[in-house]
Amino acid sequence: MTYARLRLPNQQRPPLSLGAHLSLFESSSEPLARAWQILPNIFKPPKVFKNTNLVRNTNLERAYVRESINVVIENIDSKPQSEYYIPFDADTIGNLGGLEVRDKKDASKPAFKIEAVEWEVQSPTQFYRVTLLEPLAPKAQQTLAISYHVLSSLAALPAQIAQNDKQYLHYRFSSYSPSAYDTANQKTKLKFPTVDIPSYTGKPERQGSTYTYGPYNDVPAGAEQLESVRYEFTKPVIHAGLLERDVEISHWGGNAAFEERYWLTNQGATLSKPFSRLLWQQTAYYKPPSSAITGLRIPLKGGSKDAYFIDEIGNVSTSNFRTNAYEAVLELKPRYPIFGGWNFPFKVGWNGDVKNFLRKTKGANTYILNVPFLDGPKMAEGVSYGKVNVRVILPEGATNVQYQTSVPLVRVEISSHKTFMDTLGRTTLTLSASNVIDDARDQPLIVTYEYPFMAGFRKPITIFAGVLAVFTTAWAIGNVDTSIGRKKKKQ
Repeated sequence: MTYARLRLPNQQRPPLSLGAHLSLFESSSEPLARAWQILPNIFKPPKVFKNTNLVRNTNLERAYVRESINVVIENIDSKPQSEYYIPFDADTIGNLGGLEVRDKKDASKPAFKIEAVEWEVQSPTQFYRVTLLEPLAPKAQQTLAISYHVLSSLAALPAQIAQNDKQYLHYRFSSYSPSAYDTANQKTKLKFPTVDIPSYTGKPERQGSTYTYGPYNDVPAGAEQLESVRYEFTKPVIHAGLLERDVEISHWGGNAAFEERYWLTNQGATLSKPFSRLLWQQTAYYKPPSSAITGLRIPLKGGSKDAYFIDEIGNVSTSNFRTNAYEAVLELKPRYPIFGGWNFPFKVGWNGDVKNFLRKTKGANTYILNVPFLDGPKMAEGVSYGKVNVRVILPEGATNVQYQTSVPLVRVEISSHKTFMDTLGRTTLTLSASNVIDDARDQPLIVTYEYPFMAGFRKPITIFAGVLAVFTTAWAIGNVDTSIGRKKKKQ
């Protein structure tokens, strides 16, 4: 791995998808800004740290790659140091998400601040700069827990299979963990979903579905040792290129309305022959493993109601919705199985009691809304999202909107959304994220806003004024003399 020259930005650029733990409690109508540090034309991370021990765990059990690295770093400089650099190659950086760095020995501490360093387009390497909570003294050590995920890094091999064939995925990686510093000792562990691994390179230590490369000693900074593995994954590779989610809050109706619009695709192996419905019906009785998407399961909050499932044709009746006071599940079954390379755009929606998500602070007109960042399918094989847009539509008259979420965002916007009988429009908070995985289901989105008492009467007054205007207009029109000629005067 070689290091490249920095390009100095001369204007604000859209931020890359950082996975750092962001705890934002502010509002903005512009893209989230990142601090682009001005560095020398030729830049390499200063050799102030050494990795004394590094263990890299790569999990391939889902349809995307999850990485976790535990590394003991040591300050080998004569001064305290607080900036640690993590390199990624150019092919990885565009699909990287969920990057987070924490103190391995103290999980109660907040995640470290992470910033991107921009490079020339032709540069093979991109750095992220991690700022430690406290500068590390000379010869002192600290254990870092680095985690992230990479989307669209798995490829079906072969790329085309028969309808009932097993599916195999191919993954290329470096058995040396990417690092900007020399590493005294390291190893890489791969966890597979099955023990069916027909081909691999190198000489790993094999224990069931876990392969271990290394240990390696005295690995220089930037070193690579390319390896590849091919393993069975007879499951769909579910990816949503775009997810649009709306959360609409109504104080008068006491309702929270949710709607999610998906542009779904299966990134698995495509069919080598035309789809056979007869062959598909024959397998319906014993249900062998399949690379096709046959159904999606969406767990919802208890008390959810009025669920619907609509695709481009119209309402899809092949769904099952079960709900009670404690839990709810929406089970979706597409009109046809979604094989590799096939797309399936659809939308789902449901209602819930606003009391389950909203509460009012005492002695003030401030409300706190707590909803999941997304309510997506929960599947064993995992679901990834290229881009997620979340709109929180608040009551008309809501002001001082603030938010908090741990999901890394690339854009935040506050705008107005007009609906029936609105005057100024409803305050709308729009959050955008990229390279998201289904773990975001467990991440809350907290929105606070002020809603004055009199603002609640805006809608009734508007409706009353509208009805009054209709009757007044009707009365005025009814009193207009539309006859032809002059009226005869009474004698």
